[in-house]
Amino acid sequence: MWRNSNVGYGWLSVAIHWLSALAVIGLFVLGYWMVTLTYYSEWYRLAPWWHKSIGILLLALTVLRLLWLLLSPAPTPLGSRWQALAAKAGHILLYVLLLLILVSGYLISTADGQPISVFDWFHVPALITGLPQQADIAGSIHWYAALSLIILAAGHALIAVKHHFFDKDDTLKRMLGKH
Repeated sequence: MWRNSNVGYGWLSVAIHWLSALAVIGLFVLGYWMVTLTYYSEWYRLAPWWHKSIGILLLALTVLRLLWLLLSPAPTPLGSRWQALAAKAGHILLYVLLLLILVSGYLISTADGQPISVFDWFHVPALITGLPQQADIAGSIHWYAALSLIILAAGHALIAVKHHFFDKDDTLKRMLGKH
């Protein structure tokens, strides 16, 4: 089953979820390590190239994910009404933070007017440049939003584990494609 149903996620949603999770964690670790590099490190230019390329692909995947949610809505949440509301609010915040990170990353990378090379496959043009302190402001937003996303994602994962082991419901199994 590739589409979502009332009782579970389809394989497309599951694949997008886990690809996004891996990309977010990988980009956070790469970004954190990347800012420690010195000019003379062999990774000084390569690490940002990887970070930007994966970030642009994650932006495309996120747009696809949001469009897919419109075409194939998420299953009915399990648990109480307040848990369903908290889950909805948490998911919205995850998406807002993710989009904020991706847009701010784009603004950092294109502040000098140069396009972003995505693995040398294609270039994303610099459409917004020359804003006052564009790279600095976008950089601060990027860092704090990324840190917030990692903390929220860790909470998201812990809540899924709580559902599995304590509530004994199928919340986690749904996102593993087992329903």
